[in-house]
Amino acid sequence: MRYRGFVLLRQGNLGWLVRPERSPMTVLPFRAPACSLADVKALVDWRLGPDDRDLHQAA
Repeated sequence: MRYRGFVLLRQGNLGWLVRPERSPMTVLPFRAPACSLADVKALVDWRLGPDDRDLHQAA
């Protein structure tokens, strides 16, 4: 699944691997624990911060 410039990949342990779709990376790839898709999206939003969220909405 793609979300705000990231690829969200479900892992075998029900966790998530979150990677930027392209470079330059403003946020490094990271793993999220076993949680819902909505929780992973909220984590991505939190890591982007308010400045990056506005930038993605303008594009």
